[in-house]
Amino acid sequence: MPEFGSALRPRFCLESGVDFLNHGSFGAAPRDVLDAAERWRGQMETNPDRFFRDVLPAELRRRAGELARFFGADPSSVAFVDNATTALNAVLRSLDFQPGDEILLNSQSYGAVRQIARYVCSRTGAKLVEPRIPVPLAERSQLVAALASALSSRTRLVVIDHISSPTGLVWPVADLVALARSHGAQTLIDGAHAPGQLELDVPALGADWYVGNCHKWLFAPRGGGFLWARAETHAAIHPATISHGYGRGFTAEFDWTGTRDFSAWLAIDAALRFLQELDAARVQRYCHELVARAAQEIARAWKEPLAAPAALHASMTAIRLPRAWQQAAPATREAAAELQSVFLREHRIVVAIMAIDGALWARISAQVYNAPQDYARLLALGVRGPR
Repeated sequence: MPEFGSALRPRFCLESGVDFLNHGSFGAAPRDVLDAAERWRGQMETNPDRFFRDVLPAELRRRAGELARFFGADPSSVAFVDNATTALNAVLRSLDFQPGDEILLNSQSYGAVRQIARYVCSRTGAKLVEPRIPVPLAERSQLVAALASALSSRTRLVVIDHISSPTGLVWPVADLVALARSHGAQTLIDGAHAPGQLELDVPALGADWYVGNCHKWLFAPRGGGFLWARAETHAAIHPATISHGYGRGFTAEFDWTGTRDFSAWLAIDAALRFLQELDAARVQRYCHELVARAAQEIARAWKEPLAAPAALHASMTAIRLPRAWQQAAPATREAAAELQSVFLREHRIVVAIMAIDGALWARISAQVYNAPQDYARLLALGVRGPR
């Protein structure tokens, strides 16, 4: 069985001397998977006509089938997309909202999701509803209570995070889907961070649509996202880019939206093999225990709270930055982005800085290439403060 931590890091292309604590944003594919994608690109370039006409259709569906089996779904309900944002666009822009309808998000929804919903509301007259999720959070029931208080007879769609991007909180998705259904609302799960980070049986969650990324904890190259749709919703959902497949069925519409590089999707089997080689359950356990332990040590040293107890997180969590850092920059998205760049440029630490409820938070993650010592510089930097 392969060892995790520094022993596994050579299997990735990561720059030496940098603490990579932000796998959640962009992921990092192993060398083996990148090599598999490169082989597909080579085959494509050798004879593009043969590749796109004779090879791609069957191979793409074969990879969709492997991915579908990984999370318990029927291959006919799984379509590849560039990323979760693309899939969210497809669903939200396909639905026929009317003036007065409500789309329910929450204060921790991913920024791109909020923008898509704003766009849809501006064109349809629907209303965006965003109940506040308190941070720090004491228990998971607060998530249920926040959404329950915002549901109404006008709620048409509830977009539920599986894992919140700002904090890494794992949501009780099945419970929230059932709650939404009891109010007559459909449900769209934003699972951008979940595949590979959590054990996943997508159909069992009961949602109408589930979107996810494969380039994070599934180790695929970037550009490998997916959309799962309940069978009875297939006819209503179309890709954001309409092309030759329009009207030929759910997978036909999504499989071909135009000429592009399909290698990220075709390398899904290599990514799944890498994960299975390490043992998915072992990976999840290692990453959770590592990030939980590191976050608790950092929080104690900084004398600041965690976003929530460790049991409410998987492989990502957030710690509020110490007072000295709060005083050095306003709690805005722009200031957070600049501070994130400072941490990388001046201190060689890759960490996500989030502006949440008037404060700056450091979101850290753990992946199989991380080891306990990777978090030491962040801990020390927080204690020392800005200079």
